[in-house]
Amino acid sequence: MSKICAETSAKKQSHVKLSGVPDPQLRGILTRMSMAKQAMGIRGERVAEKWLRVHGWEIVERRFRNGRRDLDLVATRVEPDSGRTVAFVEVKTRRSADFGGPVSAVNWRKQRELSRSAKVWISRFQKAGDTFRFDVIGVILGAENVRVQHVENAFLLQAKT
Repeated sequence: MSKICAETSAKKQSHVKLSGVPDPQLRGILTRMSMAKQAMGIRGERVAEKWLRVHGWEIVERRFRNGRRDLDLVATRVEPDSGRTVAFVEVKTRRSADFGGPVSAVNWRKQRELSRSAKVWISRFQKAGDTFRFDVIGVILGAENVRVQHVENAFLLQAKT
């Protein structure tokens, strides 16, 4: 019996190591499952983008990469009398709210990774007067409807990362 290593936790995005799967048919099934998860994630990001635009935000970056880490969305909004607000948005998409829902998946480790990537973005693109925040948008893609939960200022930029 072949051994399949799968890591699933609230701290990390699920992934499957395929190198130890000798059966090509099983490897194909696992790849399709992974592709389906990616497609669902991309769909959730598009829903989140639309949500933000409807609420007055401009999307300035999608999937900002910093090594292996990325920021799903970087959105900006000009605030009267206070300059530009930059929101680093983590989007979590699920089919249901079981097991705590998508927002609960952004724990301290994920926050640390997002903070590191945000610091790189800030070092490259900061403008005078900018303020920064981290938002989490949970998208539930139900069979008949889509639910969005937007948590503004979900956590603070971590000083040591």
